[in-house]
Amino acid sequence: MGIDYDAILFDAGGVLVLPDPTVLGPLLEPYGGDPSVEVHRRAHYAAMAAKSRELEGETEWDSYNVTYVRTVGVRDDLVHHASVVLDHTRTAHLWRWAIPETLTALAALAERGVPMGVVSNASGQVEAALAVAEICQAGDGPCTSMRVVIDSHVVGVAKPDPRIFDFALPYFDEFERDRIVYVGDSVVMDIGGATAAGLTPVLIDPYDDHEGADFARIRAVTDLL
Repeated sequence: MGIDYDAILFDAGGVLVLPDPTVLGPLLEPYGGDPSVEVHRRAHYAAMAAKSRELEGETEWDSYNVTYVRTVGVRDDLVHHASVVLDHTRTAHLWRWAIPETLTALAALAERGVPMGVVSNASGQVEAALAVAEICQAGDGPCTSMRVVIDSHVVGVAKPDPRIFDFALPYFDEFERDRIVYVGDSVVMDIGGATAAGLTPVLIDPYDDHEGADFARIRAVTDLL
């Protein structure tokens, strides 16, 4: 779909990175899970859709964990156990697997001179994690340049509280708020927070889990090109 904008802000999880499937695949395989990367990619978005349907906040991951392990094929009798294992393993530092098509899109957007930034609920690690994953950094550097990278733990405000965007928007003060797109993977956190902040929210929805939604959706960041 065509989305008109002057600048883009990105969430990190589900948009730039995923919880590392090369770790979670072998982790859940003994419980019957399919270890393939593509199945684990699918599982993340199915799990985020379940989390959104339950209106779960940032600290609530029960629906995510159960849906994730079911989606990768964990045996019914082991779902609870596997969910607990996943919950203990999927730490903040495991959100590090760069989404390949996002890397392609970021390079193309940068080539076109599109102003970009990151606003993420995180645990103080997101700027370093994105740099180590060779995705982006704030300012000039070896990867795609972002005007700013905001980490909720660092600034003390988390989505869906719209005030988190106030830490990023001064870097985009030449643009009207509704001309700035915010791309996330959570209806509650991202669509809710960005809408309250006056931005244009866009949900990344690769598997059409939110068909019929009244907000803009894309399958990949490349759709913004």
